Amino acid sequence: MPLSNDEKILLNRLQIKVRRSALQNRLLDAYYEGEQRVEQLGLAIPPELRRFLTIVAWPGTYVDALAERVTLEGFELPDETETDEDLWRIWQANGLDRESKLAHLEALKFGRAFVVVGAGDGDTPDAPSAEGGDDDRPRDAATPLITVESSNEMAVELSPRTRQPIAAAKFYTDESVAHATLYLPDATIWLERRNATWVEVDRDEHDLGVVPVVPLTNRAQLSRRDGRSAMTRIISLTDAAARALTNAQVATEALAVPQRYVVGAQPDDFKDKDGNVLTAWEAYFGAVWALKNPDAKIGSLSAADLTNFSGIVNHYAALVSGVTGLPMRYLGQATTNPPSAEGILADESRLIKQVEDFHTAAEATWERAQEIAVRIRDGVWDPRMKQLETKWRSAATPTRAQASDSAVKLVQADILPVEAAWEDMGYSPARRAKLKALRDAERAADPVLEIARALPTQQARAVDAVAG
Repeated sequence: MPLSNDEKILLNRLQIKVRRSALQNRLLDAYYEGEQRVEQLGLAIPPELRRFLTIVAWPGTYVDALAERVTLEGFELPDETETDEDLWRIWQANGLDRESKLAHLEALKFGRAFVVVGAGDGDTPDAPSAEGGDDDRPRDAATPLITVESSNEMAVELSPRTRQPIAAAKFYTDESVAHATLYLPDATIWLERRNATWVEVDRDEHDLGVVPVVPLTNRAQLSRRDGRSAMTRIISLTDAAARALTNAQVATEALAVPQRYVVGAQPDDFKDKDGNVLTAWEAYFGAVWALKNPDAKIGSLSAADLTNFSGIVNHYAALVSGVTGLPMRYLGQATTNPPSAEGILADESRLIKQVEDFHTAAEATWERAQEIAVRIRDGVWDPRMKQLETKWRSAATPTRAQASDSAVKLVQADILPVEAAWEDMGYSPARRAKLKALRDAERAADPVLEIARALPTQQARAVDAVAG
């Protein structure tokens, strides 16, 4: 069936949002990669000096420092004490160990990414293999398909009342053919661009009642639900540092060595061996060893002190550190002594808190995606999924000795069981299950432990006998 007028208007509105995001993302990506150009700095440099342009990649350093600490480790249902194996199977079947990292990085860079949930398809290739290529094994049709999408290709429209998506669309090009997918609460529509018009190719009336697209946003605000890039607040400081470094490069070429001056020279003194007049820059940077005028004088000036540029760049680095919470060592500022474990933790406290805040936003996305996935798989909404909990790896810099010492003390004080200590130390669910099996087997084979376990029962019987 053809698109209705309302669907056409909605599709065009979402396409405009995608184009606007792609334009903004192009600039943000340049800052992330350290490839922003001088025109974006507003710095007037002659074309001859463009080679001296120096860019600092502090925005990329900041985003990477956050993204490296965001790792999802499992999901727990309210009536379980371990991560749910079935939900984790869905996660791993879709290659989300890797794909989720890409989504988190995208959200931190551009402010938003998207998670799309669909039905499994036996003809669809499985998750990417560990070697990096596509896995040729067919996907289990009972396993829902979960993919992550970029804001360069996808946009959503939120309900002003529930803040949940009421529509979403993805736009992409395949073999020079423009495609679009329109996601609605009760249908998914696939389209192609033909003769400057979107033509419906297929439609799936799934009757989910919800749009199977979940936004993943960074730093969402009441007035800006689509989030913002983590780099936004340090772009101007990055530009200022780039100006200082560019000026330092020019000053290094022109003033780092003693400058020469010439008095009483003739025009012929500034010609090459073939009689060609040297350009101003060739004459400026070249050396003049002999002059025809016997009264001419050649002298030199002392080299300029360039330490002021270092002070300016260090000042901007300190400002970036204050805005982002990045330790100064992340910005290339060496410290006198290597920090201790406690010093690292204190130094990174703001960074850790930012990652934990991002966890709060991201877990709402992944929990909602898993809820929709279970609904697609089972055909009914599971009320337990409303209380699903997401397990994250600690955002603090791992110090093995410190974590081990803490775990031993908590277990010895009977505050935590051994299994909980394993979880705090970052062991995966599979690793914890293997350790539990090994420990149980070891205890079963140790007669001393068997006697120790039997002692409380024997003592209780003796007390009962005396009392009787």
